[in-house]
Formats: sequence, C-alpha cells, structure tokens
Amino acid sequence: MRWSQFYIPTIKEIPIGTEAVSHQLLLRSGLVQMLTSGVYSYLPLGLRVLRKIEGIINEEMNAIGARELLLPSLQPMELWKRTGRDETLKDVMIQFKDKKGRAMCLGPTHEEVITDLVKNHVRSYKQLPVVLYQIQTKFRDEMRPRFGIVRACEFIMKDAYSFDQDEQGLRKNYELMYTAYQKIFSRCGLKIVIVEADSGAMGGDISHEYMVPAEIGEDEVLCCDACGHACGINKGKDGSGCPACQKGTLTKKSAIEIGHIFQLGTKYSKALDVSFLDEKGQKKTVVMGCYGIGVSRLIATIIEKNNDAAGIVWPKEVAPFEVEILPLQVGDGDMMRQADELYDGLVRHGVDVFMDDRDESPGKKFNDADLIGIPYRITLGKRMLAEGKAEIKDRRSGTVFAVELARVAEKLKEVLR
Repeated sequence: MRWSQFYIPTIKEIPIGTEAVSHQLLLRSGLVQMLTSGVYSYLPLGLRVLRKIEGIINEEMNAIGARELLLPSLQPMELWKRTGRDETLKDVMIQFKDKKGRAMCLGPTHEEVITDLVKNHVRSYKQLPVVLYQIQTKFRDEMRPRFGIVRACEFIMKDAYSFDQDEQGLRKNYELMYTAYQKIFSRCGLKIVIVEADSGAMGGDISHEYMVPAEIGEDEVLCCDACGHACGINKGKDGSGCPACQKGTLTKKSAIEIGHIFQLGTKYSKALDVSFLDEKGQKKTVVMGCYGIGVSRLIATIIEKNNDAAGIVWPKEVAPFEVEILPLQVGDGDMMRQADELYDGLVRHGVDVFMDDRDESPGKKFNDADLIGIPYRITLGKRMLAEGKAEIKDRRSGTVFAVELARVAEKLKEVLR
C-alpha cells in the first residue's frame, strides 16, 4: 500500500472537546471520524486495525472449536418480551415500528436471537455442545457517549454463546473461553486484570470481567504497589494489605472493561423453551454461557496504553502495517527506484509494508509516521543511499540503526519475529 492511494486525513492539532488521549489520537491519525455524538466512521487505516484484531479473535475462537456466524441487527421486540429484557434494557434500546406495525429494535445484544436460532435446530444430546460466535455491530441509546469509541451508541462487539447438556459441559466451555480471552488480549499487547463480577442484566451465577487499568476507565480495580497483583474491589478495599505478597498496599485504580464472560445457566433457554432429549429420552433444558469482547473499545484501549507524545505506538500484531518505507525526496528517480525495489522485496518476504510516497517535507512525513505509529520505519535519504544503506527506526524503543539495503528484508523479518 502507498500513502497516495490511501485515505489518511491526519490532524496536527488536538480536536476540540476530546478528553481521552485515545480519542484524540484516533481522530488525529485518521483512523476514525465522528458522524455525530457516539457514532463513528472507520477510515481505511482504522479498518485495517479492526481487521487485525478480528483476525486474532477468529484464530483463538477457532482454536477452541467455536464457529462463526452472523446474526441480524433488526430484532422483533416479541422475542425480548419473552425474557423480560424489553423492560430491563428499555433505557438503552433503540425501538421503532416497521411498516407492518411490528415492534422492532436495533439489537443492543444477541442472547435472545442466538437462543431462538439454536432452539430451531437442536433436538438431541448428540447435537451438543454447540459454540457459536459473531463479530457484529450493536446499538445502544447511550445518554452520555464518552471517550470516542470507548462508550458509543453504535459499536462493534464479539459475542460468543455455548450450549451444553449440563453444568459440567458449561464449565468446560467457560474455562476454554476464559483462557482464549487471555491469549487474545495478550496478543493485542495488553496486560489485563481478571475479576469476579456481578452478572447484572445478563443473568447467571458466575461471571468474570477482563479489565485494563487506565485513567479513563469507568470501572475500578485494586492494584498492589509492590508486586503488581490486582483484583476486583469485591476482593478487598483501597489501602488494605496485598493478599498475594503480604508486603504491598492495594490502591484503587480506574479500569476499562474490555471483556466479560458469563455462566448463564438456563435463564434464556427456559424463557425461550430450548430443550433436548438426553440419552434416556428425557427432556432437558439446554445450559448456556455467554462471552463478550468490546472490539471497538479494544482499539481505543490499546491506544490508551500504547502512546507517547508523538502519537500511537502500535503493538506489532494489531498495527495497520508492520513497516513503513519513507523516501525523503520522491522527486529523486534513483531514490524512488530503490524504494520501489525495497517495497517489492518486503512484500515478497511476506512483510505487511506501507510506503509514504507523498511529495511532502521530511518533517511532515516523520511527524505523520510517528503519529500513526507503525512499528518499524525505513528511511531512505541521499547520504545513506550513497553508502548503500537504509535507516531503520523501532517506533517503540526509538532505536535507530543503519542496515545495508541488501539485508533490510532479512533484518526486518528477524525483528518482526
């Protein structure tokens, strides 16, 4: 990809009315653009980050046997009335009537829809367990959208659902999902805190939240100042001793919730009459689990924890590109020939590469490179090219080193591993 073929409307100044660093950088780096309060467009660079995260989720979900599907956003209110959640979630639901007069909503979540779907196909214990997931847009009429895509009215979520014969099967799938979530967030470059949580409107007896300590977080966790141990505020109090190291003190910190998993039990399957026949031919109610990740919120959280004064510092697996080639004088035919050869060579080596081929000043190009935060930058200038070398910069560490042009691809494959 080349900058001239892309759409990256970078902004130098901090946008008015933005509080969170992640919100500022999302707008300044041209990843998203606000349409109206709580509603955002994902521009090409932001969409690439979104797809990278979705790719990680797909890999980890497939690894534990979950299968992807896509459920409708338009949902009949009749389904919600059967679980009673038409009242529980009425304050955030976007409701309307279609031309036939049917009460409808834009789905704030999909427990009712997925349960109804499985009801129509599962009849026997031989068809269980079933684990399905989707990455889908949700809609909630938030009174006060905040921090850009952290709390929005239209957002992207990954939600998975397990259907089992009994509690033992549920616990097995719950543990698989519990571990898969740890892998997903680790691959996204985040250090998480897992806390036991209140199931709230979702229902069920057991649930866990995946939290990332951050200043803009609307939740709270307790963190030890000595060993780094963290727990939910239901496991201690601010200023108490650390139960892990027995030396440090627990301090209350704000945190962003990026994932939540629930052992739902039979709340939805009973309400919607989802049953199966067991080995003895007896009718049993399906036992369910639900597992969510705020995908768009995850993008903001990654930026919130990976930035500096110059811009975003992407973790390698979720960066829009792995490497940026930056020729300083695009009007120099020899320099652009070398840049094109380097670009083509990196593509052949499987490197996800991007070239800034704009006819802009070096300062503008360097500033934009730091702002969008691609992990490695290759700078081509007249002096270095005269020596048969290129300059590679590690965005995270700031380390700069010269490499012979013939060895650039080899060196980058080494550091990217």
